[in-house]
Amino acid sequence: MFTFTLDILLFFIVITPLTGLLGHKIGFRRLSTISATVGFIISLASLPSLYNQVLDSGGIITTTFESLVMRPIAVCLEIDMLSIFMTAIFLFIGLMTCVYSIRFMELDTGLVEYYTLLLITVAGMVGVSFAGDFFTLFIFWEIMCISSYALVAFRKGKWEPVEAGFKYLIMGSAGSITVLYAMSLLYGMAGTLNFAYLSTRLSSMPNDIWLYLALTLIIVGFGVVASIAPFHTWLPDAHAAAPSPISALLSGIVIKTGAYALIRCLLLLFIPEQFAWQSVLAIFAIFTMFVGNFMALIQKDIKRLLAFSSVVNMGYIIFALSIRTEQGLTGGLFHIMNHAVIKALLFLCVGSFIYRTETRNLEKLTGIGRKMPVTTALFAIGALAAAGFPGLNGFMSEIMIVIAGIDAGLYIPTALMLLNILFSITYYLLLIHTFIIKKPTINYEGIKESPKSMLAIMVILATLCVVIGIYPAPFINFANVAAKAALNIQAYIEAIIG
Repeated sequence: MFTFTLDILLFFIVITPLTGLLGHKIGFRRLSTISATVGFIISLASLPSLYNQVLDSGGIITTTFESLVMRPIAVCLEIDMLSIFMTAIFLFIGLMTCVYSIRFMELDTGLVEYYTLLLITVAGMVGVSFAGDFFTLFIFWEIMCISSYALVAFRKGKWEPVEAGFKYLIMGSAGSITVLYAMSLLYGMAGTLNFAYLSTRLSSMPNDIWLYLALTLIIVGFGVVASIAPFHTWLPDAHAAAPSPISALLSGIVIKTGAYALIRCLLLLFIPEQFAWQSVLAIFAIFTMFVGNFMALIQKDIKRLLAFSSVVNMGYIIFALSIRTEQGLTGGLFHIMNHAVIKALLFLCVGSFIYRTETRNLEKLTGIGRKMPVTTALFAIGALAAAGFPGLNGFMSEIMIVIAGIDAGLYIPTALMLLNILFSITYYLLLIHTFIIKKPTINYEGIKESPKSMLAIMVILATLCVVIGIYPAPFINFANVAAKAALNIQAYIEAIIG
């Protein structure tokens, strides 16, 4: 119906509850887990075929109901290399969190609902990246948001997840309503919600206050999920309270969906030469970096610290977008990939600490490396990658953004980004010092290393941090192809309008 990659996810969203019911009847509780995992594997395995289809079609494939193109309620998919790039990240991190959850969530109840929601969330993200019009994008956006609200509050017997989920729901809904209002303004002015037609019509209109209002609402609305300061306040609560695999999902890919929506809308609909949003976006980016770093430095809760460091990294990505060159956008997309891998690794390592010690308190986790050396070593790789240590993936994408900023003549914001990278090194090194070098403050007698199935996922992610850092060329090329697709507005428009 949509594409095989997305259809498979939708199919397993239906199948997983049924397998859960069957598993309950035959006494095999993990049947729904297997179903969700198989869904992710098949969907991810289908992506190379979709990649080849996009290549064979000249860079874009479309699915459109012609008679509905000009109406507000229309369905249009337009898949280019940027869509493929984002989908690959969404599906890979989705699969990693799904497999990790098998052991991590084994004592929880409601696992059928958990794995179904996990599939729904990732399907929503894939749908957003495939959408060729605002209506389709908004439907999938809401699917992603609503299911992720439920996942944050999944452990509903505790007050913290319910409160965090409720806060996320309120702020996310406010962001969605803001986007919806922007959509109504754009439809009122252009008479369509299709991206290709909108781009053509908005570029021929004289700039007025309503267009700038729509632009502002788009940045604010998507900026809530992208965690741009000052719209980020839901994020530390949600990341801290959610089960750790869901924290990895939120930090690794959900907030990147907000970045994707901004990249697509700002480059395609609000042409920089006409609307000159770059400077405003750069200011937001720098503010986001400083707010995230300052808050991360004063945290005592490891998950909240990692959440605020995600805010910092979203600042890097938004700054890369504000540079608006192919080089800058390539660096930004490459950092989306790297940060997804790094932050998934860090949250899953922390999940293992919590699984064994039942605490997120940094003081209580002091010296945990002596009891869980492998997990701590993997955490250290992730922390060094996040700090931009040479030879690891985070360094490569951060340096690409810095070089792009210098080449674009943005010396002050680039210098401020460098300053923030130095800030972030401080707390990552402190974390490594706390976990590995300091003596334990609590006698964790009997604490064991992480279970093998959880350890395997962390090893895969840590290996990727090293491999991408040592041999980044194919990954940079993939990001560059995606950046070129995002900047090739004419090809995107012609694929629909002709």
